[in-house]
Amino acid sequence: MDQVPGSPQEPQDARGHDGLPGCYRHPDRPSGIRCTRCDRPICPECMVSASVGFQCPDCVRGGSGTGHSPRATAPRTIAGGTVAADPRLVTKILLGLNVAVFLAALAAGGGLVDRLDLLGLAFDPARYQLVGVAEGEWYRLLTAMFLHQQVAHIAFNMLSLWWLGPPLEAALGRLRFTALYLLSGLGGSALSYLLAAQNQPSLGASGAIFGLLGATAVLMRRLNYDMKPVLILLALNLGFTFLWPHIAWQAHVGGLVVGAAVAFGMVHAPRDRRNAVHVATCAVAVLAIAAVVWVRTLQLVG
Repeated sequence: MDQVPGSPQEPQDARGHDGLPGCYRHPDRPSGIRCTRCDRPICPECMVSASVGFQCPDCVRGGSGTGHSPRATAPRTIAGGTVAADPRLVTKILLGLNVAVFLAALAAGGGLVDRLDLLGLAFDPARYQLVGVAEGEWYRLLTAMFLHQQVAHIAFNMLSLWWLGPPLEAALGRLRFTALYLLSGLGGSALSYLLAAQNQPSLGASGAIFGLLGATAVLMRRLNYDMKPVLILLALNLGFTFLWPHIAWQAHVGGLVVGAAVAFGMVHAPRDRRNAVHVATCAVAVLAIAAVVWVRTLQLVG
């Protein structure tokens, strides 16, 4: 017995003159293609390419159209990061951490600063022992990045962070931006440890800030923006670094180099191997920093 088109046994499965079922959304359009997920017939207008075959619009809305979660096809930044509702969240957290450590250092006096600043190797008369990175206090490479003593120092660094951070965070995504900031700061600490006098303490977020500045230059070049403003700003900051006394230029240069290198790997990675290239870029940066620290430690304790 012939079935009536549109009957409960075959809803919207109208068959054309060639005997093919009609599209579930457009019954008057015969189609030999079916959704790979729900098996309903779909016409060319309703087909959504998937990793295998085609899917219907309803299944795509319920998933991603590719068999993955909807998050897999969410809008991405130029570096492949997820577009966040608040592109300043990580920047705010970093700023808050710097301010919190600054206030804690003020409340605790100089003792906290002496225990957290970057120091290669020196004798601490208060504890009557050698202290510094060479003595196994590796944490100083990281804690020094969040440590400030003067109001003008933290004010300048935090203003720079608030200006440079959000555009980079929006372009790279939160995770990549966080990695960029931390690696830049560690790069600055490592170069300071290598080149500065072993008993010369240093502190501040300047290495990370210079890393953001270098990353901004790389990003603007990638987007074909006018490079003059960022190059002028970079030249002014480098001039200030080398001409103003009592500035740890090593941290600035180290942060700048690492930040630019990491950002280059992030924004120029091939789309099909983006995550692998990003992981490799960060891993190489970590290994380079570790190598510098290892070499200096051997010089001081060997």
